[in-house]
Amino acid sequence: MKTVERNVLVLAYLGDTIYENYVRRHLILQDIANVNDLQKEAVSFVSAKNQSKFVHKLIDDDFFNEEELSVIMRARNYKTTSHPKNCSITDYKYATGLESLIGYLSLENRDDRILEIMEKILGGSLC
Repeated sequence: MKTVERNVLVLAYLGDTIYENYVRRHLILQDIANVNDLQKEAVSFVSAKNQSKFVHKLIDDDFFNEEELSVIMRARNYKTTSHPKNCSITDYKYATGLESLIGYLSLENRDDRILEIMEKILGGSLC
């Protein structure tokens, strides 16, 4: 099966873990040594509301190519009625789109592009 044909929620399942790993690594490299503090800081990156903001900013900046936007929009348009209580369905769908894109890029062995996206989101070099 081609990666682009995979269920976007399956791609998001993978993308979520990759995204969170980048965030956790970034925060640890900021010398945050307390686990509770790490968790509090992580929320500013991993909440659906904030992920949605990041996606909108990158879309507005024409950061994504056509293929990447297609994955995001497929996830955004996926039929679902459930979402976390602490965010809107729209924010949830855009966050799912970001996670789907990261999962897609991972399966396509495009780790370089994932790194570019995460550097934009996290604000700097992750090397």
